[in-house]
Amino acid sequence: MEHLSTRQLPRLSWIDTLYSNFNYNTDGYEGDAAEDRKSQDGSETMPFIDESPTMSPHLCARGQDGEAISPTPPEGLLSGGDTEKGLEMKKLVLSGFLASEEIYINQLEALLLPMKPLKATATTSKPVLTMEQIETIFFKIQDIFVIHKEFYDALSPNIQQWDEKITVGHLFQKLASQLGVYKAFVDNYKVAVGTVEKCSQANSQFQKISENLKVKGPKESKDCTTISTMEALLYKPIDRITRSTLVLHDLLKHTPKDHPDFPLLQDALRISQSFLSIINEEIDPRRTAVTTPKGEARQLVKDGFLVEVSEGTRKLRHVFLFTDLLLCAKMKKTAVGRHQQYECKWYIPLADLSFQTLDDSDSLPHIQTLPEHEIEEMKIKISTIKSEIQKEKKAQKGQSRNVDRLRKKMNEQESCLLLFSPTIPFRIHNKHGKSYLFLLSSDYERSEWRESIQKLQKKDLQTCVLSSVELQVLTGSCFKLRTVHNIPVTSNKDDEESPGLYGFLHVIVHKATGFKESANLYCTLEVDSFGYFVSKAITRVFRDITEPHWNEEFEIELEGSQFLRILCYEKCYDKSKLNKDDNEIVDKIMGKGQVQLDPQTVQSKNWHMDVIEMNGIKVEFSMKFTSRDLSLKRTPSKKQSGVFGVKINVVTKRERSKVPYIVRQCIEEVEKRGIDEVGIYRISGVATDIQALKAAFDANTKDILMMLSDMDINAIAGTLKLYFRELPEPLLTDRLYPAFMEGIALSDPAAKENCMMHLLRSLPDPNLITFLTLLEHLKRVAEKEPVNKMSLHNLGTVFGPTLLRPSESEISKPNVTLASDIWSHDVMAQVQVLLYYLQHPPISFAELKKNTLYFSTDV
Repeated sequence: MEHLSTRQLPRLSWIDTLYSNFNYNTDGYEGDAAEDRKSQDGSETMPFIDESPTMSPHLCARGQDGEAISPTPPEGLLSGGDTEKGLEMKKLVLSGFLASEEIYINQLEALLLPMKPLKATATTSKPVLTMEQIETIFFKIQDIFVIHKEFYDALSPNIQQWDEKITVGHLFQKLASQLGVYKAFVDNYKVAVGTVEKCSQANSQFQKISENLKVKGPKESKDCTTISTMEALLYKPIDRITRSTLVLHDLLKHTPKDHPDFPLLQDALRISQSFLSIINEEIDPRRTAVTTPKGEARQLVKDGFLVEVSEGTRKLRHVFLFTDLLLCAKMKKTAVGRHQQYECKWYIPLADLSFQTLDDSDSLPHIQTLPEHEIEEMKIKISTIKSEIQKEKKAQKGQSRNVDRLRKKMNEQESCLLLFSPTIPFRIHNKHGKSYLFLLSSDYERSEWRESIQKLQKKDLQTCVLSSVELQVLTGSCFKLRTVHNIPVTSNKDDEESPGLYGFLHVIVHKATGFKESANLYCTLEVDSFGYFVSKAITRVFRDITEPHWNEEFEIELEGSQFLRILCYEKCYDKSKLNKDDNEIVDKIMGKGQVQLDPQTVQSKNWHMDVIEMNGIKVEFSMKFTSRDLSLKRTPSKKQSGVFGVKINVVTKRERSKVPYIVRQCIEEVEKRGIDEVGIYRISGVATDIQALKAAFDANTKDILMMLSDMDINAIAGTLKLYFRELPEPLLTDRLYPAFMEGIALSDPAAKENCMMHLLRSLPDPNLITFLTLLEHLKRVAEKEPVNKMSLHNLGTVFGPTLLRPSESEISKPNVTLASDIWSHDVMAQVQVLLYYLQHPPISFAELKKNTLYFSTDV
């Protein structure tokens, strides 16, 4: 559930707030702090229950700036005899409370649902739980359910047949007199939750039950069933205790003193407050752990896993942003079955926090990095292990131990990749102490953290120093409060979860609206891959404009992707600001947003139009998905006049050249003005530009050189990739493909060298010369890696499958073992083949052919 404190709400009047509580808050009279205590699975910490006539800071709505807004109207609303308006408000308050009662009853009902079958199995030879455990977990739930069901059934007709003279105070009196059952529930609560946790660890059947309780929605909603955990539902009675007291305050505000209901409601409030004071005596000591120096509720606004650089070493941390401080923690190692705990590494009061840029720091600390080839090797290992896990499952051998072993290996690789892949610095400074450095994978995350902190800093914050006890309690609460539970790796996901999409996403970025001032604007597109986000496309910059119309289409390769992000930037042309760290992005983010790639939506043949709203800015875009099998099919051209889809020897013979003209011209243009371009060959070019260049090369247009000089460099790079992709057979040929797969797998370096060189000699001359030309070009691109961020390994990943992937007829042959999973071992081997030649000393066509005499063995 979304944290209400992080929602962007406009400043509300008390009536608006009241309506918003009824219409948008599924638990009725539930303030932000109660919501903010919840983690995504619904787990919460024990609240401080307020019995005072004014709302507790823990149970109040909050405006846009976080200031408390009371849902009760100002004093004296009914002065002047405005009785009719007051009684209408009384009906509104009761209607809202009734709606929240329905939801609460449904939650209790869902909690009770497994109780009877569990009791039935308790007397069998294979009990899921013992009778003692069942009675501990469901202690007093049935009684609470009956109390509220009777209250709901009695109150409902009064609302439906509303009359100003109706009295409901006697119903609240009865409800208040039965609150004693909650005292017994509260006394047992911790034991009940602890029992659920222990039983879940000991019994997988009960764990499945406790994590998948179905809660019915309100009567008006159709099929609005939600899934909740038993721990979350056990908290509901704790959280509900204050509700009747809060609503009684409001009912008294809107009931004239001479109304017969007034004394009844007063008596109900007195009973409720008396009961709550008893409960608070037990809970009160916890209050200091969750309040700020100003006495407000300390709420969790945001949390997540970040990579911190500590003494030059990368460490995975769980960072918690509270309303008044930032806390960095790590998970403590505990014995198997023990409750997990966090250890605080450091915290900074937001009043003392600032963002440090490179210019502000004396020196950048040495950052532990891994060579690019090791990063790529991790991806290969992860993909290979995934394939092995799928094979094990399909084999149905029941060897769960083997699957568990593979999962463990995959977790190790994914965790390491997650630790070493981020490169974008996020520096935080304590004006009274140290500076800290995090590394993030995307400017999107850095912007989110920065914006969340800056929004909180707009308030009148005071610095704070936590005692060791307060810090211990706060850190201890993080386990319950957290909203992000697991590091984002595949091995932490359920088998039923979407594995993501593999293939090509076609995206058209249409336009952006909502800019208040003219600016130099462009968008970048990112998709997730292997647990982190990668920039895949960039639109052209529109200068000095408030409504850019890009209408640019991109083809983005997906590797198990589930999300598409669009970031809108204002381009910085101030050269004095460009002398930053390599990974520092100086352009200003104007807006950002993301959409989930729903397979059913994007896999239709038609374009799906969507809008991302970001800070008042709207970006319109369309997208459709093509599976890798379809998009990578080699379809020979029916006409032999062009160059795309035509055999390479036909083109070179026609042109009387050793290397196709299209290859030579694209390489020349990239080396002239694209070799310093960040992400060259990785960032997608505009699809319409690529198609225009394709048509021009096919038609042998005279002004092709003029087109190339004017065209965006990513489109030219994309045209070169498309040419190789559309060859009727791969550049390294179908015939030699199996031998390349076998050669790259050889362990002996000398044998591998002989085999790989012999395979090159075996290529037709046009293929070989073109390949060697491309090889030397890619090496020159990689020499500029510090600037363009394209290493040999990156380039191998981009071009390997394109140059080696067999044609459709070859894939179906029995000797070609190309797996259906595109990131199978074969595809990774294709990358390794190209990488072998990229890392090899310069290869001369003449030297290769000279040695042909010494190698006469057929391939």
